[in-house]
Amino acid sequence: MTRAWEGRFLAVEVRDGWEYAARTRDIGAAVILALDRAADGDHVLLVEQYRVPLNRRCIELPAGLVGDEGEDEPVERAAARELEEETGYRAARVEALGVFHSSPGLTSEAFTVVRATGLTRVGEGGGIAGEDIRVHRVALTELTDFLAARRAEGCAMDAKLLILLGAGMTAA
Repeated sequence: MTRAWEGRFLAVEVRDGWEYAARTRDIGAAVILALDRAADGDHVLLVEQYRVPLNRRCIELPAGLVGDEGEDEPVERAAARELEEETGYRAARVEALGVFHSSPGLTSEAFTVVRATGLTRVGEGGGIAGEDIRVHRVALTELTDFLAARRAEGCAMDAKLLILLGAGMTAA
């Protein structure tokens, strides 16, 4: 393997003639399936933010880097921290569901999907300065219509939203 280029968070590696992107410093990521079971029905928390590579806003599950500031933290703790930072919700329970690879033909990046339940709103969310994250609490029964409406308005859709369609992922 040869490192062709390295930036702060990404590198381009070359192995056996194949070029691919890799995270620097072995940083992982947590993708959060935040389920709000309430009297008014079951909801999921989604975030919307501008993504430079797409040049438009994107609907996503809340997510964040694990250990991006050098700390050695469990993925569940990082997920809980990122959930509160991005959405303003605190989870009573955070459970790792498994490690997945985002686009194995393009990148070596892996992320852990976690399920967060027992949600309590403790703040506004919105992320850190400059992220401009919008929080959406969407009823699971209205998810398809919500995504179609946001797509019609020009929002991109993160492929990880497909997790919501996976058998058993929303059953807790």
